Amino acid sequence: MIVRDSGDAWQVVLQTDHADLSGAFARAWAEQGPRHASVVVAATRHDDGWGVWERFPLVERGSGRPLNFLDVQVPVHLTFYRAGIAAITDEDPYAGLLVSMHGAGIYRQRYGRDPGLKLTHADEVAELVEEFVAEQEGAYERRLAEAGVDEEHRWADYELLQLYDRLSLYFCMRDVETGEAAELQGYRLEPAGPWRVRMAPFPFPQSPARFRLLRRVIPKCPWTLAEFREHFSANPAEGVAITIERG
Repeated sequence: MIVRDSGDAWQVVLQTDHADLSGAFARAWAEQGPRHASVVVAATRHDDGWGVWERFPLVERGSGRPLNFLDVQVPVHLTFYRAGIAAITDEDPYAGLLVSMHGAGIYRQRYGRDPGLKLTHADEVAELVEEFVAEQEGAYERRLAEAGVDEEHRWADYELLQLYDRLSLYFCMRDVETGEAAELQGYRLEPAGPWRVRMAPFPFPQSPARFRLLRRVIPKCPWTLAEFREHFSANPAEGVAITIERG
């Protein structure tokens, strides 16, 4: 879950809903390479493993705050991420390679592209993290040969996957209305109103481009785990309309 403090409530976006938005960006992108269909699959499904954890989400002990995605226990994260990579590979081997790179890249700050990215508890289980990363990286060459894609191509598609992921996270993690401008991999985003931004260079065929994000707004209170899960399951997500204009 992606949890943002919105004042008197928590905004909660499931990882799978965040990934749906990533996939929507990928499908709408104007410039598409020869394997873009696989990139769309990777963008849409890169967080499939989270679906296991998010069936029964947790709260922080003591505060009752919904547990943010960066704060999960790493051994659990590694386990369900492996499962997600395997399932995606079964549908589309090249998409599986890209998601494998994404999974390992979480523990490599997106291979240097996002120095601030770090799971809270990663250092506590560094040996398990290194084992996971080595396992994924050790299969890259074989996966690449099976997909028939060269190194330059896979890194270009990895960059796109990170961009779609980060663009979705931009809307999940910020107060878009009053927040500051942001730079994402060569693109500038400037808030222009509630759920509306200006983007330059503009990557979609027409301006404005419109998207939809599913979220839940959870009142702040010292939730017990049982109370939170009951409230969460009883209150369906609401859709918010996102508008991206030419900057």
